[in-house]
Amino acid sequence: MGTWGTGPFDSDLAADFVDELEGLSHQQVIEVLERAFQRVTSSGARVDGGDGAEAVAAGALVASTIPDSPIAIDPDGPRGPLPELPASLRESARTAMDRVLQDGSELATGWVASADADRWRQEVQWILQALAAPTDHSS
Repeated sequence: MGTWGTGPFDSDLAADFVDELEGLSHQQVIEVLERAFQRVTSSGARVDGGDGAEAVAAGALVASTIPDSPIAIDPDGPRGPLPELPASLRESARTAMDRVLQDGSELATGWVASADADRWRQEVQWILQALAAPTDHSS
């Protein structure tokens, strides 16, 4: 796997995952994102690094669609805006991000440099914070 940074889209696996979304229908995008989260949350004691990378990319995508989100999609992200996503995906994304940060996650333990590991953890924490932000804009 080629990884060139600590961001959610900074690996070949994450870039390929995002490319898969191109040209899909709204419902298909939702299904692909949900499956990425489910692979991580149902993985048992060990989270595969590839599944983790896809889940983090999917989490960043979901977080980026939240109004006033601090998560912006960088040039390695999708080429167009995502459709409005159901609120249920936020909970799935939060659960998956928590799981990716835990012991047993290849993605969390696979960093050679501790500074990179710390930066990656911070990036995932930012995604989690964005996903946890309230969205009540009814007032």
